[in-house]
Amino acid sequence: MAAIHPYLDDAGRPDRLSGGAVMIPITTPKGGFRVWTKRVGNNPALKVLLLHGGPGATHEGFEAFDSFLPAAGIEYYYYDQLGSAYSDQPDDPDLWQLDRFVDEVEQVRLALGLDRSSFVLFGQSWGGLLAMEYALHHGDALKGLVISNMMSSCRAYNSYAEDVLMPGMDQAALAEIKGYEARGETADPRYMELLMEHHYVEHVLRMPAEDWPEPAVRMFRHINQQVYTLMQGPSELGLSGRLLDWDRTEDLARIDVPTLVIGARHDTMDPAFMEDMARRLPQGRYLHCPNGSHCALYDDQEAFFAGLIDFLLQLGQQR
Repeated sequence: MAAIHPYLDDAGRPDRLSGGAVMIPITTPKGGFRVWTKRVGNNPALKVLLLHGGPGATHEGFEAFDSFLPAAGIEYYYYDQLGSAYSDQPDDPDLWQLDRFVDEVEQVRLALGLDRSSFVLFGQSWGGLLAMEYALHHGDALKGLVISNMMSSCRAYNSYAEDVLMPGMDQAALAEIKGYEARGETADPRYMELLMEHHYVEHVLRMPAEDWPEPAVRMFRHINQQVYTLMQGPSELGLSGRLLDWDRTEDLARIDVPTLVIGARHDTMDPAFMEDMARRLPQGRYLHCPNGSHCALYDDQEAFFAGLIDFLLQLGQQR
């Protein structure tokens, strides 16, 4: 087993178990580890497990939920996947496989005592991909599903970036960005500077960079780059890692639980494709965020949370 590296807060202090958080033991082909979870609220009929993006990001990007879900009486669980900041961070590339992540989510569900009487799985971006995959393997455990800002095909996601997003960018900046990627120099500060100015503030979080909410900034700062690059790839304008050929579009018809698909007008993901996903799902429903981007939970909160809470409360009333 690789060494466990405890999460440190910004002052350098260990801070994984503050505020009633719980470390859940999980088993993997590479040994045992622990992942971080934290419950907010109490609702026997409605318990939402949050799958963060990345891969390798953290639950911190979801802290906007604290301003909306508690007042609606919705119980939810923060959770950092293995390799993410508050959880153990083993240094073993063999662990970063989709099927192992699915098994991890199932172990977390069982440890938390969640079942189909109340269990809703929410996944954003990579978390949405993981949520779809989980639903195809463990759909009988779910009361409902939310797929937020994620397409069901990574190849289609790449096509949208190539055919729609990139032509809309400043072409000189795009050429410079691609040059850094071709040379393998994505760690150069200039690369991220270009992405922030010409891509991130348009399609990832649609605000001036200096106005980005602190939890989102913290989440981006804590991304595990080893996990992210291995699975997503080094480019921020498409996907080239282990997930490249992932496609569950034709399998959506097998996810027969109430499912909300959330898309946004300015997203890195194709909103028309995500709307079609909702039509393919037997109990699908689409929520469009007209002013939002990939992080619509921050840049179009009115539409995002009104639609999400309405869906969840309807689920909570079902027996």
